[in-house]
Amino acid sequence: MCRSIHTLHNFEPPTTPAEIEAAALQYVRKVSGMTRPSAANEASFERAVEAVSSATRQLLAGLVATTPPHDREVERDRARTRWERRQAAAAR
Repeated sequence: MCRSIHTLHNFEPPTTPAEIEAAALQYVRKVSGMTRPSAANEASFERAVEAVSSATRQLLAGLVATTPPHDREVERDRARTRWERRQAAAAR
């Protein structure tokens, strides 16, 4: 899975539209294999980003959390620790 796409469900404060859009953009980039589409593909690329964003908003609105919300700072620190471990392992 693409490490740039993060979990968006069950966070406090709630996920922002910008975070949903960023995740959708990363997904479309990954699936299409292009970072920036050509002029011929730009409209299709943008439609795909909007469709994925819309589907993500619908999904998040319909999910029910059964656990307490995650703290963004704690999750960011955990991700940073995992990244540091990967970097240390790669350096060996």
